[in-house]
Amino acid sequence: MDLYDALADKAVGGEPLTREEALAVLATPEDDLLDMIAAGFRVRRHFFGRRVKLNFLVNLKSGLCPEDCSYCSQRLGSKAEVLKYTWLKPEEATSTAGVGIAAGASRVCLVASGRGPTDRDVDRVSTTISEIKKSHPDVEVCACLGLLSDGQADRLCQAGADAYNHNLNTSDATYASICSTHTYDDRVDTVERVKHAGLSPCSGLIAGMGESDDDLVDVVFALRELAPDSIPVNFLIPFKGTPLAREWNLTPQRCLRILAMVRFVCPGAELRIGGGREIHLRGMQSLALHLANSIFLGDYLTSEGQAGQDDLQMIRDAGFTVEGADPEQAPDTHHDLVKVRKRGAGTTEVANA
Repeated sequence: MDLYDALADKAVGGEPLTREEALAVLATPEDDLLDMIAAGFRVRRHFFGRRVKLNFLVNLKSGLCPEDCSYCSQRLGSKAEVLKYTWLKPEEATSTAGVGIAAGASRVCLVASGRGPTDRDVDRVSTTISEIKKSHPDVEVCACLGLLSDGQADRLCQAGADAYNHNLNTSDATYASICSTHTYDDRVDTVERVKHAGLSPCSGLIAGMGESDDDLVDVVFALRELAPDSIPVNFLIPFKGTPLAREWNLTPQRCLRILAMVRFVCPGAELRIGGGREIHLRGMQSLALHLANSIFLGDYLTSEGQAGQDDLQMIRDAGFTVEGADPEQAPDTHHDLVKVRKRGAGTTEVANA
């Protein structure tokens, strides 16, 4: 039995991986990449079948954040040319959420920039949650508002929120190198508050910030201890105007190794591919669905994602189904994919690239 089959057996059987085994997944040779994915898919299929959960982001408040997280386009001092606006009205947020729900999203993520919400902000978001639930009673609502203080998680839960997202992002040892305005322990504290309030905890990481393999294993093992129900894996989007604008460290193969490691270490958690999948996984996005069982549909907070229809087509083409949706019939024709050539004898665009 090879290494990856052995790891799959351990994950399915509930036996925790060791650090050495997690590091070995991150060091998978190119020739063994498909074997690693096949073993990871066995774990994914055991817990989640061939279903893909769709999540839809609604950015309630964009930009002008007082925190200095180096990876963020909304950070203090950011020169990234992103949209900046204050709170959406509840009816605006509900209308926007409806677009994603109509496309198949079963979870709406309500996100707002800032260190954390005031009590008035919690009231505002609670009203939005109630409005969404009134229009779409079966959809899950996840809030992501930053660091929480006493009682705020309980109030969101009472308003009808199902989950709360707050990512650890990177290891405890390296957190101070990416943010000075709050600590790693502050983030852990918020996740603990979420769990105590009875909300479903959602917490993950950002890869590609210059971290080592040990850092990645550290943060994923910390997540295993926190036991979130869902783990978003984001791949750094190096926005111009941020300190990490030059950090282009990821390849599609590296992204797949990271997703496989998370799947083996946290086998029963919803593994969600977050921001950056289009620019880092590129043509291997559909392979990543053999490891992850959840994606965001359409755009992210401050960057454009793949068109929603392309996401849905990718899921179908890879042989997966959207969670909660009726079986979808493939279209009879794809005339929109057939384009009559109107160029001359040579393809000059490629030759001059």
